[in-house]
Amino acid sequence: MRNGIHPEYQQVLFHDTNADAYFVIGSTIKTKQTREYEGKTYPYVTLDISSASHPFYTGEVRQASNEGRVASFNKRFSRFKR
Repeated sequence: MRNGIHPEYQQVLFHDTNADAYFVIGSTIKTKQTREYEGKTYPYVTLDISSASHPFYTGEVRQASNEGRVASFNKRFSRFKR
């Protein structure tokens, strides 16, 4: 392997704000924020969704909007039916 071409690999603190869950994972992401977690200081990244809050992983069923794009289209053009 050549020296000097690889990004720095470090432990990073990820925070899922939706589920208020914290994960320490190795990553090459660059961030200016730091946060202390379990007595150590880590680079800090916030996430909107992760495996702790995504419906596929949690098994949570979410109700889809009844007024989606197809429903609004049908409502708008239903007057043109034959």
